[in-house]
Amino acid sequence: MPFLGQDWRSPGQSWVKTADGWKRFLDEKSGSFVSDLGSYCSKEVYNKENLFNSLNYDVAAKKRKKDMLNNKTKTQYFHQEKWIYVHKGSTKERHGYCTLGEAFNRLDFSTAILDSRRFNYVVRLLELIAKSQLTSLSGIAQKNFMNILEKVVLKVLEDQQNIRLIRELLQTLYTSLCTLVQRVGKSVLVGNINMWVYRMETILHWQQQLNNIQITRPAFKGLTFTDLPLCLQLNIMQRLSDGRDLVSLGQVAPDLHVLSEDRLLWKKLCQYHFSERQIRKRLILSDKGQLDWKKMYFKLVRCYPRKEQYGDTLQLCRHCHILSWKHLPLETTGLKNCSDN
Repeated sequence: MPFLGQDWRSPGQSWVKTADGWKRFLDEKSGSFVSDLGSYCSKEVYNKENLFNSLNYDVAAKKRKKDMLNNKTKTQYFHQEKWIYVHKGSTKERHGYCTLGEAFNRLDFSTAILDSRRFNYVVRLLELIAKSQLTSLSGIAQKNFMNILEKVVLKVLEDQQNIRLIRELLQTLYTSLCTLVQRVGKSVLVGNINMWVYRMETILHWQQQLNNIQITRPAFKGLTFTDLPLCLQLNIMQRLSDGRDLVSLGQVAPDLHVLSEDRLLWKKLCQYHFSERQIRKRLILSDKGQLDWKKMYFKLVRCYPRKEQYGDTLQLCRHCHILSWKHLPLETTGLKNCSDN
């Protein structure tokens, strides 16, 4: 069996294979080592031995290259493809399906988190996978999942934005891993159990970093949000789709607190996320006999899912069955008309 480890023999030296193993060839006359085996064995045997050694060196080099790629967990190769063909079934020409893990590996999620239009969508997708689909991923997909999650955390720590969103993601993932490791068992996760325990410790470390983050005040001394007219401030606050953001904004200054308690603002927020039927089932009156839209909103959030809207999402073409971040040119798919997304 050829030696597949790193060759411990120095290049440019002559070695002889003996019963005790490989030894350097020593010239008895000069008392020094020689670099030519022509005087020791025949040319045919020498060339045959060199050919066998060269093949072994190629096998060893390929194995070292493969091991180096697999051991670099944090520099795992990510596909840079912008689209993927979704297999709908097996045929004689094609076997297998397009799994969630394959789509997660091949689509360019590593670059998508740098786009502000796709960031919230990618985080939401990571949360859904962490909640119920983590065990359906392959080993490479699970590794890429953790690598992308690490990039998301580092981005949030750097730009100090979307902190609460990532906290919820990490908490969801940690809760799911605790259930899979302790209650269900290690057989549902790919890899050694110690590796997943280490990843859980890493998640706790990320949570601690997010809790200790200190938002720095920008050095810009120009026009601020509070310097705008009240109508513009209300117009901007109506663009916030999360009621917790309104509550946090009201804690910045007393004037903003008054604006954040506006009944019309919370009414529009309730009507944006929930239907009229859902709102009628959760009516809450204030002490003055009016509808308390703020309390109604947080009660509706606990009972019904909120409306989700993103700047850019994955699109599946129903005509050519291609999943991509954005619609591809027609020449890419080879179809004359491909507009059914």
